[in-house]
Amino acid sequence: MVLVAGGGIGGIAAALALARRGHPVKVLEQSAQLGEVGAGMQLGPNAFAAFDALGIGEMARAQAVYTDEMVMHDALDETLTGRIPTGAAFRRRFGNPYAVIHRADVHRSLLDGARATGRIEISTSTQVQHVEQSEAGVTVIDARGHRHHGIVLIAADGVKSTVRQQYVGDAARVSGHVVYRAVVDKRDFPEDLQWNAASIWVGPNCHLVHYPLRGGEQYNVVVTFHSREQEAWSVREGSREEVQSYFQGICPRARQLIDLPKDWRRWATVDREPIGQWNFGRVTLLGDAAHPTLQYLAQGACMAMEDAVTLGEALRVHDNDFAKAYEHYQRSRIVRTARIVLSARELGRIFHAKGVERLVRNQLWKDRSPERFYDAMEWLYGWRVDNCLAD
Repeated sequence: MVLVAGGGIGGIAAALALARRGHPVKVLEQSAQLGEVGAGMQLGPNAFAAFDALGIGEMARAQAVYTDEMVMHDALDETLTGRIPTGAAFRRRFGNPYAVIHRADVHRSLLDGARATGRIEISTSTQVQHVEQSEAGVTVIDARGHRHHGIVLIAADGVKSTVRQQYVGDAARVSGHVVYRAVVDKRDFPEDLQWNAASIWVGPNCHLVHYPLRGGEQYNVVVTFHSREQEAWSVREGSREEVQSYFQGICPRARQLIDLPKDWRRWATVDREPIGQWNFGRVTLLGDAAHPTLQYLAQGACMAMEDAVTLGEALRVHDNDFAKAYEHYQRSRIVRTARIVLSARELGRIFHAKGVERLVRNQLWKDRSPERFYDAMEWLYGWRVDNCLAD
């Protein structure tokens, strides 16, 4: 039995990858019910490569909305600062599309795939408290004192990972950036913004994102700002008055987005400094437990699925020898995920530029050809199963 801590996207993807390698898996999830907190997410070609490797490509594709382009506007004066077509040329370059989807639909596809294996047991209301190891295996003690035994543990228990705290003990890095997310029905969404695009409006110390979901019947709305308060990692209900107070000076066309939602969810975001060790005996880290990142590259869930696929491939190559597979998995993922973490921080700074730096940003991307954008994205979107393992 393999133990997986965490039943989110990363944990279920890991369980599915392991079950496809023939292992019985027990997932330990702290929530009373399985599901994803959040709204929409963006899927690069690397996400679709991961879906296919996990055997759920068809299910996930059926839930996605395929965008025509990614577009960036300056939120102060409505200037178009960048346009990246994501149609046929994009698909030819990267072998897969760009799309947007509801997080719950991704989780459900993974969960359906996991249950179809017949090898995965899910234990809800099970909060991991401590891990013990011996030559024979690993034991997880949960908050109720129950003991769960396995041959190894995959820790996919998120940003506030208990397992990482036990083995690494590092502090989360509070960004000071607050994210508000909501889903708005099409009938309530401005017609002049109903674009089939992943759209971002970038402004000083803030930005706004919108894109269609579920066949265009809903729209995801995300706004981010630099908080005036001392923040700590948290997820809670948002305040309409708070979010509106941060967007003075934004052009009316973009500002109307923050007036739409009836209910907001508020995330005070964190990441962590990249670390060079994820493996601790029979335990390894995966997803946000290994490399929590800010949202600016839209790659958090994608990286977790890549992790799961890579671990499964490492087990295949090493004939299910976990010690060798763990080492190969870690070696294959450390640098790529660290680049994601560091690049997301820098992209957030660029998005939120002000003064002359804002003008430089706008000039850098204005009139750039699709091919130049694609070249810049190759390192990110060129990931596939056949190149996921380091030599």
